[in-house]
Amino acid sequence: MGQPRIQDVDALRGFALLGILIVNITYAASGFPIHLAADPAYSSWLDHTVTWIGMVFFDMKFYLLFSFLFGYSFQLQLEAAQRAGASFKPRMLRRLAGLFVIGALHAVFLITGDILTVYALIGLVLLAMRGVKDRTALITAGAIYAYLFVTLGAATLFVDTTSILDPGTAVAAAHQTTQNLAGSLSDIIGEHVRALPTFGLAQLTVQGPTTLAVFLLGMVAGRHRLLQNLNGTEAVLRALQLVGFTVGLAGGLYYASAGGNENTGAVLMSVLTAPLLSAAYAATLLRVMHSDRGQDVRRVLAPAGRMALSNYLGQQVATTLIFTGIGLGLVGEVSPLETMAIAVAIFLGQVLLSHIWVSRLRYGPVEGVLRAVTNATALSWRKVDQAA
Repeated sequence: MGQPRIQDVDALRGFALLGILIVNITYAASGFPIHLAADPAYSSWLDHTVTWIGMVFFDMKFYLLFSFLFGYSFQLQLEAAQRAGASFKPRMLRRLAGLFVIGALHAVFLITGDILTVYALIGLVLLAMRGVKDRTALITAGAIYAYLFVTLGAATLFVDTTSILDPGTAVAAAHQTTQNLAGSLSDIIGEHVRALPTFGLAQLTVQGPTTLAVFLLGMVAGRHRLLQNLNGTEAVLRALQLVGFTVGLAGGLYYASAGGNENTGAVLMSVLTAPLLSAAYAATLLRVMHSDRGQDVRRVLAPAGRMALSNYLGQQVATTLIFTGIGLGLVGEVSPLETMAIAVAIFLGQVLLSHIWVSRLRYGPVEGVLRAVTNATALSWRKVDQAA
């Protein structure tokens, strides 16, 4: 039998899926966020408030939680391979190659920008560092954030972003992107491909380095099983809430008030404080799930997190069918509040479908494929009553 799944990890991953969807859906619903421009069609106080809430509480927060859990699971997979007497490196190289292919297809057909290819490439670095001591991993993570502090700080002081981000040009480009997303499949693919260099630059300068740093933190946490055998009363959880909400929310407020990704200083503040807010979210959810009245939260979220990759891709399939020209064509026609409501509705549907799926099969649809690639075995999703 395989090792039992850690329900807290699955539930945290399921929770992260909701936050990721609330962020990503904005890039499917309109061409304006892609170009860092405000849509003049949605300029009421309610529209601004919903957008502001998204920046404070969601932007740049949930991919960090997902990345931490990737690093944590990486360590568990390493130890599982050791127990099975299997060579871990070939397994993980196949897994990362499979993830890269899935991510590349995802970026071309389903979404403007992609995180899976970043995970695959940064995962190679994590694989190379799997044997480093905890101290080395933590110092490396700290050095990455120090590097970001210096580079983004220098950009804030010496680079005039107003000369780069011309509002008129951005609005015109946003209208064109919206039109492309409302067009044919070739128009949509062309838009996605044209956006790859822009998103690639952002991933190279910010998202990639922070992903590696949090991967390393997750790996160290996995070594010490920090997410196992919790009872919700641990002092460290309360400390994470106190520090994380205090500092993280202050950073989120500054990020939103200063213009979000349009302002390098705001990005720097978010980079430095978002990890703390992500940690506070995780600590709060863990405390809730271990309370007498909160155990149902774990039971609700865990199946969605158990098949997180399938659900992540499924989110993009849903938004493609809702917003683009090959579906309902609602791109540019939905307000920020309606967009957020659609995100919640998609997530609730995924939670329900996840419960149905895992009650019958052990692996999610894409997880089964990736597992077959990882282990170089025949494709099988296995029924729940079979051995892992």
